[in-house]
Amino acid sequence: MSQPNRILVIEDNPDNLELVRFLLEQAGFQVISAVDGLEGLEKARTQRPDLILLDMSLPELDGWHLAKQLKDAEQTASIPIIALTAHTLPGDRRRALEAGCDGFISKPLNVARFASQIEEYLNRKTQ
Repeated sequence: MSQPNRILVIEDNPDNLELVRFLLEQAGFQVISAVDGLEGLEKARTQRPDLILLDMSLPELDGWHLAKQLKDAEQTASIPIIALTAHTLPGDRRRALEAGCDGFISKPLNVARFASQIEEYLNRKTQ
């Protein structure tokens, strides 16, 4: 049996983190979590997850700068980063993609579709 995909969730809101963790674990993913940008950067480097879900409004190091750092570093550049954010204006999506995010999921989450959205992003990586 193959190993479950490992998802790093970088989210400072405890309720959002708990919901995302629950949905991902229910779908069979292994979840690694970080509560600020610096912890997220460290865990991305040491844990090498299959995908990163990144809140853009984080303490210490915000998601915009974190995404850029991860994409600029050779060891983490290939990890897909999905912005997970309440910043939903049209310019916010473009800004997230320009910062290095590979996709965008807006909050509040569509609970029914969330796990399948993550699967779609993981499948893109393996193609």
